[in-house]
Amino acid sequence: MNKVILMGRLTRDPEVRYSAGENATAVARYTLAVDRRFKRDGESTADFIQCVAFGRSAEFAEKYFRQGIKIAITGRIQTGSYTNKDGMKVYTTDVVVEEQEFAESKNASGASEGGYSAAPSPSRPTPSAAAGDGFMNIPDGIDEELPFN
Repeated sequence: MNKVILMGRLTRDPEVRYSAGENATAVARYTLAVDRRFKRDGESTADFIQCVAFGRSAEFAEKYFRQGIKIAITGRIQTGSYTNKDGMKVYTTDVVVEEQEFAESKNASGASEGGYSAAPSPSRPTPSAAAGDGFMNIPDGIDEELPFN
């Protein structure tokens, strides 16, 4: 089984290109800085992992992902090789993204210029209306809108 699950921060904005041809497909490449679980000599270390997303996932990355945002992805490892312009063989390892999502809120990431924002719905309680126990109060008369009973 070839399955990868990663959570980390984008080191830069995704680089998006479109394939040539009649049915152009978006291809997004980005690098995730993934912290290692254990620190060596009190020093925090990270691995920088190359990721590639295709199609709608690539378009989503282009629209919403920015440097510094924390995301979680699942995918698979893909290796390859090519010969560079100097005639040397170069080996590559990428994670082909199958699923990707935000791993923290926009406010938590401090990414004020991010492009993703959701205005709170007027009929829904806002986080500031949370009770002292950490749960939000559910307003009266909303029972029909709840997906469960």
